[in-house]
Amino acid sequence: MHERRGGGNMPHMSGLADLKEGDRRLTRRMAHSTSPLARQVLPAVESAAERTKLWWAVAATMAITGGYRERKAAIAGLASMGVAELVSNAVCKQLYERRRPPKELIPHEDVHDRPDSSSFPSGHTAAAVGFTAAVLITSPGWGAACVVPAVAVAAERVHSGAHYPSDVAAGALIGLASARLLRRVPGLLLRRLL
Repeated sequence: MHERRGGGNMPHMSGLADLKEGDRRLTRRMAHSTSPLARQVLPAVESAAERTKLWWAVAATMAITGGYRERKAAIAGLASMGVAELVSNAVCKQLYERRRPPKELIPHEDVHDRPDSSSFPSGHTAAAVGFTAAVLITSPGWGAACVVPAVAVAAERVHSGAHYPSDVAAGALIGLASARLLRRVPGLLLRRLL
């Protein structure tokens, strides 16, 4: 049972304020991390994933070196990634305008390289999770190999100050939904092509 506070404030308003404050605290904590992983590995992973280069390279490698299952996984990953990017960037970012985390939360120079678009949701995370989840459904080995860079992309988006953790969580949900939505499409496409 929620207790009403003075002035008739609704309980969900307090919960929303708590969520926003938690978002800010976690952003500050992650952005202030000075571990070698945070300062060296995360930017390298983000650079590889920029414009989905990493996921296209993985898909090409699967298609060239693998058999039917790997080609199916590559198509599934790319299709899911495309839908996730479309939903996050062309739909959600247009419907919900959210400013990037304020510069005072981010102690390093990465804060100057942030995009001007809405912070919500994280398109990088949506693409990474969409690709990884779809590959995981079809080819568990390749999918498991994609999990680590996908998680690193998500962590980097918060560490660099590009997104709040809730933006990343929303992007991940969009990616998972895309993979689930398209799970039967690659097999149908391959049966027509082969």
